[in-house]
Amino acid sequence: MSVIDLRSDTVTHPTPEMREAMAQADVGDDVYGEDPTVNRLEALAAQKMGMQGGLFVASGTMGNLIAVLAHCERGDEVIMGNLGHTFLFEGGGISALGGIFANTQINQPNGTLLLEDIRSAIRADDIHHPISRLVILENTHNRCGGVVLSEKYTRDVADLAHERGMKVHLDGARIFNAAAALNVPASRLTAPVDSVTFCLSKGLCAPVGSVLCGSKEFIQKARRLRKMLGGGMRQAGILAAAGIIAIQKMTDRLVEDHARAKWLAEGLARLPGIVFEMGMPQTNMVFPSLAPDFPLTATDMANRLQKWGVRLGVVAPRRFRLVTHYWIDDVAVARTIEAFKANLI
Repeated sequence: MSVIDLRSDTVTHPTPEMREAMAQADVGDDVYGEDPTVNRLEALAAQKMGMQGGLFVASGTMGNLIAVLAHCERGDEVIMGNLGHTFLFEGGGISALGGIFANTQINQPNGTLLLEDIRSAIRADDIHHPISRLVILENTHNRCGGVVLSEKYTRDVADLAHERGMKVHLDGARIFNAAAALNVPASRLTAPVDSVTFCLSKGLCAPVGSVLCGSKEFIQKARRLRKMLGGGMRQAGILAAAGIIAIQKMTDRLVEDHARAKWLAEGLARLPGIVFEMGMPQTNMVFPSLAPDFPLTATDMANRLQKWGVRLGVVAPRRFRLVTHYWIDDVAVARTIEAFKANLI
């Protein structure tokens, strides 16, 4: 029995076309700026984001860390959501490695931060306070259900930040999912911000890597920081070759993942014992919960489902996360619904 892995879109394997491109990649020493495939990837990424430059990094966490270090000095403050990936899942790197303070504000269910909360969080020019230097947004927003931030909201935040002399970084790990959901180019969603990181190795299926994009001056500083953090890779074109295909070929099919997520959610919603407290999916993430009177926990159910060949994430005592991706087809969705049904009744 084949395993249906819905824990995350990070479990995706490279496609056959990617494997062939990796095998044939033209490479050089990227630290010297001599890897033509990396250079091509960075230029393509920058063009897709509407930015002047790009930097290939090992992971989204590294990209976000470099962005914060490039925008801020030690002792500065970053305003971000209390459910943001940079706050919850990146090891406290901005504080441990950058000496930068995280000022967290409450994420609303739609993934936003209230403009008034951001405005109130910005510090006055007072020697007793850290300097408010940066705002971080996340699109799509993982822990809020894979929800999408609109172009208008991002612009409103950027306008507020820029008026106060601050910068805005966008954790756009799944920015192409947001673009697909809104049916707009990704560059429309990134136009208001000063920098953006997006992931190649989630729903886009590349085996490794993210790209950090911004102005030429920003990327020059970021490149130095990447080296400092041990992220200077050599013949990285072998990896970048898969990233090029990810951008060129995989972004256009994300609507299929969204459609399967909707189908999966609708099928689960019809089952007794399943509720959707966080609402139905906007992109490729499905967050069903067990009803309060159901006798098992989410971990109990996950263990049962694993015996049926279905793997999923547990994100709360009674809540799951299921993520559709390239390797989840119609048969996998139908099997998942049947596995839930068999273990709920």
